[in-house]
Amino acid sequence: MNRLKLGMVGGGEGAFIGAVHRIASRIDDQFDLVAGALSSTTEKSIRSGLALGLEKERIYTDFKEMAAKEATRSDGIDVVAIVTPNHMHYPVAKAFLEAGISVICDKPLTSSLEDALELKRIADNSEPFFFLTHNYTAYPLARQARNMVEKGSLGQLRVIQVEYPQDWLTTDAEHSENKQAQWRTDPTRSGPAGCLGDIGTHAYNLACFISGLSLKAVSADLTAFVDGRELDDNVHAMMRFDQGVKGMLWSSQVAPGNENGLRIRLFGDKGGLEWRQEDPNRLLFSPLGEPTQILTRAGNGYQSTAEHLTRTPGGHPEGYLEGFANLYTEAARCIQRYKEGEQKLDILEGSLIPNIDTGLDGMKFISAVILSSQQNGQWVDIEEI
Repeated sequence: MNRLKLGMVGGGEGAFIGAVHRIASRIDDQFDLVAGALSSTTEKSIRSGLALGLEKERIYTDFKEMAAKEATRSDGIDVVAIVTPNHMHYPVAKAFLEAGISVICDKPLTSSLEDALELKRIADNSEPFFFLTHNYTAYPLARQARNMVEKGSLGQLRVIQVEYPQDWLTTDAEHSENKQAQWRTDPTRSGPAGCLGDIGTHAYNLACFISGLSLKAVSADLTAFVDGRELDDNVHAMMRFDQGVKGMLWSSQVAPGNENGLRIRLFGDKGGLEWRQEDPNRLLFSPLGEPTQILTRAGNGYQSTAEHLTRTPGGHPEGYLEGFANLYTEAARCIQRYKEGEQKLDILEGSLIPNIDTGLDGMKFISAVILSSQQNGQWVDIEEI
């Protein structure tokens, strides 16, 4: 397969997630990074682009100029990766979709529900694709768990418990030189949600992805424990899903001793599953009345996920970067199939890659949690958002 031409907005020197996306795009040799508007600062953007080996004429200082010029080049980019702070997701995605260029966007979808609704309208009426990088959905054993739930290995689902604790914002890191802390705790750049939008959406998305269920209502409590912090750093939420399934979500960035503790447990009337992101190559399956089984990424005959999701023999850990790479590879295959004449809707129907609808669902969740917390934990119906 010919490599797709990739552009990037954001992700210049000193940025964390931009480097992750660049590595992920190259793991399966599907993309070449050829253009970028890597910073809102002209000197930094040029310096970052040259360091990445971009041609000077394709290093831009304005994303609108980049979208317009790349759309008219015979060798213009096929897709753009958006790795900016949240408040820039909407205007950048809008510019490239309207220029006819597909988008791979970091989560959350936007910084407001209003922007998310408008972006969905644009994406639904645009020819190019829109993909969202909820990377944990592309871990092999997360896909395996989804498949087991779908096939009835747990029986009728009853309970979902998901948590995502970290400790890096236990102190007021935003008042240091920590740029990641600065923008994530700033409502003008992060939007109305702090921990909720940053990692709570990952936990929520994983619960929906593995269970295959839709959220109906939520009762939540948001807290900013650090004095002077404007956005939440701790989230507690009770959730009611369809089919009568009940859920609990805890997300925190002020939990000392936790680095990246995403964990999910699902329980049905025939068994339970447990998966931890920090031990991603093991899935615990507990059939009712039987010893717990440890399922590994190696498969041993039961693995039902796509071959491209795993690249190394069992016992060699795969995880965070490979999860992103799996989404990039799935996005590349969607775009290539479209170039070969397949219909966009047919391609998306058979794909598990998160898309504009996934992102909008996440923004509705954020809005519902905030509203519930403002109303002292009253239940909020998602359909009313």
